[in-house]
Amino acid sequence: MAASTQTGATSKKEIVILGAGVVGLTTALKIQLQGSYNVTIVADVIPSDPKSIKYTSAWAGAHHVYNPYEETGQHLLEEKTFDIMWDLSAPGSDAEESFLRIPQTEYFFVERALPDPMEKMPNFRHLDKSELIPGAISGVTFTTVSIDVPIYLNYLLTRFLAKGGRILRGSAQHINQVIEGGTSLFSGGSAHDPLPDAVIVCVGLAARFLGGVEDKAVYPIRGQTVVVRAPWVRFGRTETLDESGAMTYIIPRRSSDVIVGGTRVANDWYPRPRAEITLDILKRGFALCPELAPPDIRAERVPTLDDVLPHVVGEGCGFRPARNNGIRMEVEWTEGVGGRGRVPVIHNYGHGGYGYQTSWGCAINVLELLEGALAK
Repeated sequence: MAASTQTGATSKKEIVILGAGVVGLTTALKIQLQGSYNVTIVADVIPSDPKSIKYTSAWAGAHHVYNPYEETGQHLLEEKTFDIMWDLSAPGSDAEESFLRIPQTEYFFVERALPDPMEKMPNFRHLDKSELIPGAISGVTFTTVSIDVPIYLNYLLTRFLAKGGRILRGSAQHINQVIEGGTSLFSGGSAHDPLPDAVIVCVGLAARFLGGVEDKAVYPIRGQTVVVRAPWVRFGRTETLDESGAMTYIIPRRSSDVIVGGTRVANDWYPRPRAEITLDILKRGFALCPELAPPDIRAERVPTLDDVLPHVVGEGCGFRPARNNGIRMEVEWTEGVGGRGRVPVIHNYGHGGYGYQTSWGCAINVLELLEGALAK
């Protein structure tokens, strides 16, 4: 095997992306759409698989709400992503079924840094004091999108494949395996596959363990949620409780499920929902949003949590792949692996709980890094 060579105007560089979460899929799609690359995803878990603690993207809420400005520049990634998701959610879009445009209300129990990037959201306004819930010191409302995660992940994958991308089942123990052996090492690969011109690492929490990366700054933030079947809820609502980021949230999906959350516990590796936390989430969620109870019951009397329990259809638990220094997005060069010359490895991991809302911004930046590296 040999790396791809540029023999004419139509030749394409070979790119391998490790990981098929929302970050890996979006990055793969963005690069494949550019037209100058043959992109192969290598992953041991893909969107159509049964839910697994190894695949965090399947457990996300998810919605798009800007975080406060901070020095890492994450907001720019969020803004680029929102613009694309807003277009994807437009009526008639081929991705419309993956999204729900919703009015979103945010209540803050702590001071919110100013200026607030949420002011850029559609239909933004500050809440009057009379509109606040007890304990909240401020609040805002605007329009955003929620993401029907199972549908959206499969949308990304099918669009990537339709554009000529390829996905292979497998996992690498070390980056050097992929640089030296390419996709021939994995089920569905071929001995005739050219070696990759670049490898892009989008493995999330696995970056802590992957040989050649082994980034010990990566750690899990455990999150737990409850799924309620409540098609009458067509708005989002969140209360931010303290400086740690603890919050209660209501995220409706187009499919009629409502994600009620949540928790944020760093370095908690327990892989299944805890019953006491499920009950706590339901209590907090119902206090924030009594509309979780069916409208016919609310029309007759004051609802209780018992009215919601028959509509609980699931629990979720996932590990947000966080990193102490924020997202790692940079080029690292290898040289001499398997007798090869310099091969770029581009890192794109450490997104924490913000993989969806930074996914397109990161993909755009990674494409720029890739083109810069291969031009050298």
